[in-house]
Amino acid sequence: MKKLFLIIGAPGSGKTTDAEIIAKKHSDLIAHYSTGDLLREEVKKGTPLGATIASFIDNGQLVPLEIVMDTIKNAILNSDKEVIIIDGFPRSVEQMEALDKMLQENPSIKLEAVIEVVVSEETARERVLGRARGADDNVEVFNNRMKLYLEPLNQIEEFYEKKGLLKKIDGERTIEEIVADMESFILQKIDENA
Repeated sequence: MKKLFLIIGAPGSGKTTDAEIIAKKHSDLIAHYSTGDLLREEVKKGTPLGATIASFIDNGQLVPLEIVMDTIKNAILNSDKEVIIIDGFPRSVEQMEALDKMLQENPSIKLEAVIEVVVSEETARERVLGRARGADDNVEVFNNRMKLYLEPLNQIEEFYEKKGLLKKIDGERTIEEIVADMESFILQKIDENA
């Protein structure tokens, strides 16, 4: 049984870094994937699929759903770890619904929790534009990404809240505090459902 944790948060919320630190510390047990990384891997391979993905990413747009779902499902099922953390997913109501369907079709994957790293838009903007690494981080693209993140957020929160799966973590603190909080929550969940 694969135990799945999803981490969502605004661009610049630190969700990828948090997940990386936790997975590294528990590398015997936990695998971490960022949807962005999974898709970028494909781009790097130079496949036709990769070229399609690149054209969406370069414009700050969402990659088509079936491409994302296949990429994620394969990553989970092919992982040699029992616990999978995926950050940056779901980013839309459609993705959320497609994931729900995939989970119903794959009983060997169990969604344990959706962790939302909560930061203000000001903090996110400051972190992202302060990082200024490449074309991805110019103001217009940031605004696009922020808008894409916020638009479906209420529905996503509501959906997982109803299932008792949503856990909000304050992302305005130091990385150490956020990681400690997230790590203890994940380990507790794994223990509970061992």
